[in-house]
Amino acid sequence: NNEKTVPQLLIRDLKFEKKSLAKLMFSPDQENHPSKAPVKYGELIVLGYNGSLPNGDRGRRKSRFALFKRPKANGVKPSTVHIACTPQAAKAISNKDQHSISYTLSRAQTVVVEYTHDSNTDMFQIGRSTESPIDFVVTDTVPGSQSNSDTQSVQSTISRFACRIICERNPPFTARIYAAGFDSSKNIFLGEKAAKWKTSDGQMDGLTTNGVLVMHPRNGFTEDSKPGVWREISVCGNVFSLRETRSAQQRGKMVENETNQLQDGSLIDLCGATLLWRTAEGLSRTPTVKHLEALRQEINAARPQCPVGFNTLAFPSMKRKDVVDEKQPWVYLNCGHVHGYHNWGNKEERDGKDRECPMCRSVGPYVPLWLGCEAGFYVDAGPPTHAFSPCGHVCSEKTTAYWSQIPLPHGTHTFHAACPFCAHQLAGEQGYIRLIFQGPLD
Repeated sequence: NNEKTVPQLLIRDLKFEKKSLAKLMFSPDQENHPSKAPVKYGELIVLGYNGSLPNGDRGRRKSRFALFKRPKANGVKPSTVHIACTPQAAKAISNKDQHSISYTLSRAQTVVVEYTHDSNTDMFQIGRSTESPIDFVVTDTVPGSQSNSDTQSVQSTISRFACRIICERNPPFTARIYAAGFDSSKNIFLGEKAAKWKTSDGQMDGLTTNGVLVMHPRNGFTEDSKPGVWREISVCGNVFSLRETRSAQQRGKMVENETNQLQDGSLIDLCGATLLWRTAEGLSRTPTVKHLEALRQEINAARPQCPVGFNTLAFPSMKRKDVVDEKQPWVYLNCGHVHGYHNWGNKEERDGKDRECPMCRSVGPYVPLWLGCEAGFYVDAGPPTHAFSPCGHVCSEKTTAYWSQIPLPHGTHTFHAACPFCAHQLAGEQGYIRLIFQGPLD
């Protein structure tokens, strides 16, 4: 056993130049003329993408979407309520310039709530539809998919007009989420089968077919964050406990002491894709891509070596994040020993998936390591010392610890922890592993 004679290092042992990294910690907004920058409310980042969509970000379809203060307010708020099939109700629905929500109670009765312009708020809409009212087009996330062709065959469970976010135009720029979005005719229709009800103050409310779920983390989005409780948000922004299954007719219990106000690190699940909300303030404390690039160069400068081939290992550049490079580090997921790629220790009888680590003889999966490039998923600016299992995405210890505790909705009634960079379900006892690199022999 040559383990004791070989210099091993954990990445945290590298002496990272804190001062030089601190300069890189400012968000891109702060680097560009702060006085001229438009007010940013926050950003939505889709889980499962490591910095961009597989075929590249295009137009309104991308892996992250920034919400900026609009030149002119476009928010709406409820005003007149029409009951039954009155001419006014029919007029409200057919009026293309009038926002309205229609609650179909029976064939004979519909309640229509007219919405009026609100000069104090901006509205942003999210959904699967590519029609113009949708600001951010979101498609179903397929774990580990390398191209959009992998995702097209799946029957989507994301609503065409899934949800809307209303931001206050004045400080503190509060953002609130509501289920359902207005279509091209400025209408939201809740059909006969949708769960809907009259509230105690005589207003109407309802839930969408597959629902909009939200989880606010405890202690914000920091290295001390802990998972919160998943809730369902109604069309009017009220908070409910989850239904038995996503589309059950019976709504959950109303949670009086919680609100639909988004906070840094809130997760929004649209049944097919999960979005992370980061506030502008939260993003200013988050590592930037420049910072992650500095950490990558810092690791590569330490010249970690393969303990078998003695060749120097290097993480490929962030732009080449899907192609395995010949210098790419690989890891044995059971023990964390990092190697270069080699054919040693292949277990034929195990379908070739499990390998025996030459350093400690533990047997398990052997995978390439990839840097987590989506900075918005990091809870701190720590060095990349740990990797998610089984995908091999590398980030800080506290980031792996946080995401491994988060139960993300999967399908219509199950939850499991997943890697935020590729959406693969986590495996093993913890869902992540500490990396053990070997230093150069000279």
